[in-house]
Amino acid sequence: MKKFDHGGDVYSRDVDLDFSVNLNPLGMPPAVREALRAGVDSYAAYPDPHCRALRAALARALRVEPWQLLCGNGAADLIIRLCLARKPEKALLCAPTFSEYEKAALLSSARVKKFILREEDDFALGGGILGELTGSYAPDLFFLCNPNNPTGQLTCPALIGQIAAVCEKRGTLFVVDECFLPFTGAPSARPLLNAHPHLVIVDAFTKLYAMAGLRLGFMISADRRLVEKVAAFGQSWSVSAPAQTAGLAALSGDGEWTARTRAVVAAERAFVRAGLRELGFKVYDSAANYILFRSEKPLFEPMLAQGVLIRSCANYTGLDERYYRVGVKRRAENERLLAALRRALA
Repeated sequence: MKKFDHGGDVYSRDVDLDFSVNLNPLGMPPAVREALRAGVDSYAAYPDPHCRALRAALARALRVEPWQLLCGNGAADLIIRLCLARKPEKALLCAPTFSEYEKAALLSSARVKKFILREEDDFALGGGILGELTGSYAPDLFFLCNPNNPTGQLTCPALIGQIAAVCEKRGTLFVVDECFLPFTGAPSARPLLNAHPHLVIVDAFTKLYAMAGLRLGFMISADRRLVEKVAAFGQSWSVSAPAQTAGLAALSGDGEWTARTRAVVAAERAFVRAGLRELGFKVYDSAANYILFRSEKPLFEPMLAQGVLIRSCANYTGLDERYYRVGVKRRAENERLLAALRRALA
C-alpha cells in the first residue's frame, strides 16, 4: 500500500527545531490557551456532536449559514469523509500537492489522474487545467490547494471562478483547500458558494492558530444534502470538547490575530527567501508561510544531525530528493535555520 508521509514527525527523531511543519510562527493565541485551561472541568462531559456554538460563531465570521458548515477532526478528516460520501469514480489532482487528496480518493476506490505543474512556471496553475476538466478523462472530483502545498503558489481568483463554472456545468465536485489562505490576504472562494453547489471549501484552525494537536477543521458547502451525507460518514463525536473550546476562543479575536500574523509572515518569508538565495539555492516564489527550494546537495540528514528537521519533498509527485520545504518562523529561529544550512553545505 502506498505510504503518504508528512512533516512534523518529531516522535521518531531527535529534533530541536521543526521546520517541516507550517504553523503560525506566533504560536497559539493567548486567548485560546486561557480558554483551554479554564474549560478543563467541562471536558468530563461529551462534546456537542453538532458543534452548534462553534458553527454559529464560524457562520458569523465567514458570513455563511450555519447549516452550510460541518466541523471535523481536522481538514484531513473531512477530505476523507467527502470522498467516502461522494464515492467519485475519477479524481483529478494537481502535482505536486498535498498527498491527503490522493489518499482519500484511493480510499474511495477512485481512479486518480494528476495534472503536472511545471517548474518553469514556478509550479503555478494556469488555464490548461480547464482543458483537463473538460477532456476525455472527465473527472467527477477535482481538488485544488490554494495556496498550494508545498509550492506556496496562489491560484488567481478569476481562474478559480472559471473552474467553478466548468465543474458546476459538468457536475464535478470542486474542493478548494484554503487552510493556508489566511496567511496570504488573498480572497476566499466563499462568495462563489451559493451559485455553485458543486463547490466545497475545506479549512482548518490548524495553521493560523497553531492548533495542530487539537484537530479542528471545517467544510463549507451550499449543497445541504452533501453536508448531511458527509456528516453521516463520521463518528458522532468527531470534534472534542477542548477543540470546540479552542475554536470559539480563536474566533473571538480573529481580525487582529490574522493581521499581525500576515505582517510577521511577510517579513520573515522575505528574510528566509533572501537567506536561501544567498546560500545558492533555487528558491520558488511563495505567498504562504513556507518556502520550497532546490538543493543540489543532500540536506535532510546533515540538518537532522544538527537537530533541525526540514521537509524532504522527495515523495511529492513532480519533485524529487533535491527539493525541500521549510516553514517560516520567528527571526531567531530563522537565523538558526540559515546557519544550520550554511554548515550543512560546508
